[in-house]
Amino acid sequence: MDVLNLHHLRLFRAVATDGTLTGAARWLNLSQSALSTQIKTLEATLGHDLFERRGRGLVLTEAGRIALDHAEAIFRTADDLTATLRETGQARRPMRVGALATLSRNFQMQFVRPLIGRADVDVVLRSGSQAELLRDLDVLALDVVLTNLAPSREAGSLLLVHQLAQQPVSLIGTPTRVGTLPRPLLELLAEEPLILPGPGTSLRLAFDALAARLQLAPVIAAEADDMAMLRLLTREDAGLAVIPSIVVQDELTTGLLVEAAQIEGMSETFYAITRERRFPNPLLTLLLKY
Repeated sequence: MDVLNLHHLRLFRAVATDGTLTGAARWLNLSQSALSTQIKTLEATLGHDLFERRGRGLVLTEAGRIALDHAEAIFRTADDLTATLRETGQARRPMRVGALATLSRNFQMQFVRPLIGRADVDVVLRSGSQAELLRDLDVLALDVVLTNLAPSREAGSLLLVHQLAQQPVSLIGTPTRVGTLPRPLLELLAEEPLILPGPGTSLRLAFDALAARLQLAPVIAAEADDMAMLRLLTREDAGLAVIPSIVVQDELTTGLLVEAAQIEGMSETFYAITRERRFPNPLLTLLLKY
């Protein structure tokens, strides 16, 4: 059995970071041909190609992504060893989670909660647009993407769409604004200023369809794409928010906000998007349990 060469791992990490042999060779003060030979030696040792060429650059294969994760763990442990003896032997497996920037923070926390506090897991959270996150998922820079927008899955796509939850949508407000309950939904929608998700969002499209069916012309106090901003506007008593209750679950628990009414026929669906992989992150089994 071939012995893993840590020098080769350091060279491999440099190429993975730069994305080109030319740039990495310049940074390492090596010739490009010498660096290429060293990488091929490492690939032969591991029994897998670690890079594939895309355009003028190199991107990690799935085996390359796994090798980089382990290389980072090895070097992190080595760095720890030079500084302290505490927890030297504990390797931490990364779980890289991307989340739509406008997605409920409470839902994100609910998803990763099984991993929080584990000494063997390094939870990495990133936010961005759906397009950015799916690109990172495709090149294995992310293990999973959380979203409330189901992507189209064309023939031959490697994306796997997991429906995690379907949350009811409610009218939420301060106790002062909501007043004495129960109050009819139609009355609330007609008489109170509303805080709505931004135009083009799935929730806003559903609400606009509901208002058209009921022949309502609601008073719009505020609009926001970001769930965190909808939550803050509701706390500031700008109006009644059309929002999934999970977004404000802490405020509902403490009584800072109250649910005036559930809106029948409206809900928000949360998805986890993964990619078909030969070596999936085993932590996903824990997070994607049904």
